[in-house]
Amino acid sequence: MSLTVTGARRRPARAWALFLVTGLAGFMTTLDNTVVTVAILSIQRDLGAGLAALEWVATGYILTFAGLMPAGGRLADVHGPRRVLLAGLGVFTVASLGAGLAGEVGVLVAARLAQGAGAGLILPATLAVLAGREERQRSMGVAVWMASGAAALALGPVAGGYVSEHAHWSWVFLANVPLGVAIMALAAVALPDGSAVALPEGSGEGPGGTGRRGGRPGGGRELDVAGVVASVVFLGAGTFALTHGGAHGWASPAVVAALLGCAGGGVAFVVAERRAREPMVELGLFRVRSFAGGVAAQVLWGLGVNGVFFYTAIFLQGVLGFTPTDSGMAFVPLALLVVIVTPLAPLVERWLGAGRTVAAGLVLVAGGMALAATLEAGDGWGRLLPAVCAIGVGSALTMPLGSAVLGAVPEARAGVAGGIFSVSREISGLFGIAAVGVIVHAAGDFATGYAAGLLAAAGLVLAGALISLVTLP
Repeated sequence: MSLTVTGARRRPARAWALFLVTGLAGFMTTLDNTVVTVAILSIQRDLGAGLAALEWVATGYILTFAGLMPAGGRLADVHGPRRVLLAGLGVFTVASLGAGLAGEVGVLVAARLAQGAGAGLILPATLAVLAGREERQRSMGVAVWMASGAAALALGPVAGGYVSEHAHWSWVFLANVPLGVAIMALAAVALPDGSAVALPEGSGEGPGGTGRRGGRPGGGRELDVAGVVASVVFLGAGTFALTHGGAHGWASPAVVAALLGCAGGGVAFVVAERRAREPMVELGLFRVRSFAGGVAAQVLWGLGVNGVFFYTAIFLQGVLGFTPTDSGMAFVPLALLVVIVTPLAPLVERWLGAGRTVAAGLVLVAGGMALAATLEAGDGWGRLLPAVCAIGVGSALTMPLGSAVLGAVPEARAGVAGGIFSVSREISGLFGIAAVGVIVHAAGDFATGYAAGLLAAAGLVLAGALISLVTLP
């Protein structure tokens, strides 16, 4: 049964403009997740902020970012990805201006929470925009989107350190304002102006429009408020527990309350989605093998790579004796290789298939982690670079994951699918840092714990490679 489109007619988007919008939007929102960490000391000095307030400056963004992404995906399906993307960019840009002009820490925290809310609309909407393209364009667009996020993840500490050292910390946020305005202008002109993609008549919650409940003809216009609230509680509380558990202790009252809130929110979310006439996240999507496998592989990649990023910076300075600038520069080759190899990933995918391409990339990432686990005090760039390069090339080859996930669901569900895929990337990063942290602290000696954590992370990434082979086409 064919899909119909409601609202204004679609205008075809030029491929280069589509890639530029999605790549820049993905880069900007992901960069703000890491760029602020290096500027924290400068913020503390200028605003006189306490430790608790600084933690909210660093983590408030990811709390609302992760918590609102599924809702952002649903809104993209209901109102159209172009509208939601422009709204998210507007919120993010205004909030960035507020953060840059903040004269007290309370204002800065509020601006960071608003930035995260805007980002929670932006990321799933960018993927939903790509979902309606033909297969080759969609594959390249998603590859650009994922590469921009990986590059931002690697370059965030470098950019934050440079700005903090050579300019005022406020430029970490103010730099987003002209960039956000430019992306909004390009998106308004270049992206299709269609409204929401309607469901097939008689569609229910199944991914192919054959779910157990019959929806309204041309339906999908209702917002599942109970599901939105439950998902925000589940993801927000879980994110808080993961980001604060290591610092405050997993048995502290605040962290225990967050874990209980996360569990309760998760149960409430499942109940709400089963009862909703038009659920925010159709649980039937996870019965689609390529969708479930792609999300699982993305989670396992994120578990490994993000934990490595976080603790490698500490290892380089504390064990290998790198300067802060050198430790930041160590991630630049990784980011460059991701950018260089990403355009080749769709070509490899057409030759080997998505499953084998992603599996090969994950095996390379795991190999780079295992190689990094052999580093010892006194080692330098000669032993570090092969590990970094393997992780960079391997990460670039995982780019078909996003296209496989979007291609597994109807275009009418692209926003929700994009939201799930995006939130899996963010949450897996937090889980990765927490999991590797447990191993590092349990070892007593940081260098020993770091090596053990890398090997454990490599094992998770290899499991993702196996899942990719089994589930992806």
